[in-house]
Amino acid sequence: MRCKEKAPLGRYCLVLSVYTVCAFHFPFFSYLRQHMEGGFNGVLLFTTALLLLLAVNYVFYYLLLFLFRKLGKGILAFTLFGDAVMLYFVNTYNVFITDEMMGNAITTQYSEASGFFSWAFVLYVLFLGVLPMLYVFGRRVDYGSWKRFAGRVGGAFGLIAVLVFGNMKNWPWIDRNSTELGALVAPWSYIVNTIRYETAKRRQEVKEIPLPDPVSASDSRDVCVLIIGESARRDHFSLYGYVKETNPYTSRDSVKAFVADASATYTRAGVKAILEYRDTPELYEILPNYLQRAGVDVSWRTSNWGEPPVHTEKYYSKSDLKERFPEADDRYDGILLEGLREDIIQSESDKVFVVIHAYTNHGPAYNTNYPPEFEVFTPVCNTVEMSRTSREELFNAYDNSVVYADYLIHTAIEVLRSIPDRRGCVLFVSDHGESLGENNLYMHGVPMAMAPREQIEIPFVVWAPGCEMKPLEKVGQHHVFHSVLHFFGIESPVYDDKMSIFAN
Repeated sequence: MRCKEKAPLGRYCLVLSVYTVCAFHFPFFSYLRQHMEGGFNGVLLFTTALLLLLAVNYVFYYLLLFLFRKLGKGILAFTLFGDAVMLYFVNTYNVFITDEMMGNAITTQYSEASGFFSWAFVLYVLFLGVLPMLYVFGRRVDYGSWKRFAGRVGGAFGLIAVLVFGNMKNWPWIDRNSTELGALVAPWSYIVNTIRYETAKRRQEVKEIPLPDPVSASDSRDVCVLIIGESARRDHFSLYGYVKETNPYTSRDSVKAFVADASATYTRAGVKAILEYRDTPELYEILPNYLQRAGVDVSWRTSNWGEPPVHTEKYYSKSDLKERFPEADDRYDGILLEGLREDIIQSESDKVFVVIHAYTNHGPAYNTNYPPEFEVFTPVCNTVEMSRTSREELFNAYDNSVVYADYLIHTAIEVLRSIPDRRGCVLFVSDHGESLGENNLYMHGVPMAMAPREQIEIPFVVWAPGCEMKPLEKVGQHHVFHSVLHFFGIESPVYDDKMSIFAN
């Protein structure tokens, strides 16, 4: 029901500004309180931040509504909805809304996004987003004159200038913490970082920069399967000393487990690092495309997303594989291995390269990523609100997904073992790690500058019988490109022997 009396635009914007600061900025002020110094300067900084947020939102709302009227109300309502969604993820998963996190959100498909929905999510959106939206549309507004507009906006900008320049001595501290503070300010965090992500994406996803022509210098018949893991953290693999037996299959496969670190904490950048020849912000020709130019039979099987452009006709999503193999269970990543042996045997090329981009260890619903028979550790977390479950249940659900990932690696190894006329290699490398409640962090996506080790330390598991491997203390995702070239015997000016795990 609409209010008959019109509210002055200034009062209307002040109410909305106070609501926005009070409803959506507890994480911001909590971070500020935990990291600022004490005493008078701390009180000054806290007070300034509060007044600055009120003033900036007031100006934003005033400009939006005075200049655009009904359209402005629509945009304002959208930001309130976005603020509620943002707060849910910040509170539930302790994430920062950075450009990397917005990239994750933009590239997330419905099948993944639906795993985050819960009754808490509904309540956040309903009470913090939808109800205020009713006020926005239901309250009639007296927009006033241009003279009043100039006075209100000018006064607000004056206050902002006083607050900013009156705290010059705190600028170095603010600069050091700007990434974290900016990632918790609504609605600017997701608006600005979405723009930053899209700008960076357009800059990177220009036409690939071609690499020098590759030359195949080997006539052996080889097959390499690269399994790109999702959110697999090294310290939960028993191959690396984890106390629970999470690698019961590959522990009998004579695999080599290298200590490795990821180059990023989110999928798009992590997968790019695995497939590119060096660490660079540019988009160079990636490994599958490069190998195809060298005459290698390349195929890509995926239940995931976020990879750079892959130029191969043999690109199979889960739905493609389900169409090819109707009897296969497409609820789990096991479908990615359906028909793999037959495809390799039928290939007329001497060199076969298969990329399997899995999803198995991705949260928050780890317990839905593996078949029931792989639930070896119980009880398990069965809610997407990971902070509300016990550490044991969360670890058990995640560890079961690791067991299933181990089974998939083993199955790929068994496929290659069953093709004796080809020399085989299986590599498993994760795109990034995963936080499971350590320091109140969950999942991944924290900027590398402040990312915890749980999101950086990844497994790098290799099965390559007959191939001597170097005793490297640590490797990285960029070792994949050069190691695969080495395995196939492909010569290239960009090949770096120091970046290959193989010694012969």
